[in-house]
Amino acid sequence: MSFLQRFLERVLRNNTTRMPRTTFDDLSQEQLDAHLRVGRYGNFTLTDAVRPSFGLEVIPREGYRRDVYCDPETGNKMPVLAASVSAEHLFEVMMDLLDPLGDEVDVVMESSHESEPGAHADLYREHMDTVILKSTLYDFESLLLHDGCTGLAALNPSGPMEVQFDEHKLLFVYAHDLEAFEEILISHGLKRDDTLKFISEAEHLHSTDDVYREQFDELRYRLGIDH
Repeated sequence: MSFLQRFLERVLRNNTTRMPRTTFDDLSQEQLDAHLRVGRYGNFTLTDAVRPSFGLEVIPREGYRRDVYCDPETGNKMPVLAASVSAEHLFEVMMDLLDPLGDEVDVVMESSHESEPGAHADLYREHMDTVILKSTLYDFESLLLHDGCTGLAALNPSGPMEVQFDEHKLLFVYAHDLEAFEEILISHGLKRDDTLKFISEAEHLHSTDDVYREQFDELRYRLGIDH
């Protein structure tokens, strides 16, 4: 199945639990086809996983910002790095960000293949050697980059430190001390811009494929994660 066909059999997702009418519904087939074929904006290349809104309320670009996450239940706050990386460098940056987590991590696989819009299922594996995790992920680079229904997170088992690679192919780092992670982003040429907006913060489209669903299950098996 071609990339365009995958998008035309797309899963439309946003931050709500329902699927309201969107601007995509007002497009002609020719307009939609043309929009979905655009995979590059300036110097930024998208993966196959996601496309921005037709009106381009957010134009994808590279960079990172600092933020603060506030837990809605406890009120606890955690510093956050959020990064958008062009496709040709994205997997390498993600893998490098795993190193400061330590020699052993807990792993979470995130799937929205069979979920309602705006929801996903989390599958856990505790205490995995980081080297083994990275070695395994190299075999599934295409899945991780190009499936709009697959995400992954790795956590330090000993403390609040997490790297998340979400379905929008954005990178998030949660830690009280972000210095080591920020140095990695800078070493890859990313610049800090706290006004940066991400593709997930406006209407957008996700793409998936039956092949990726099968690969997700294979990766889950390889990582020793049960349903």
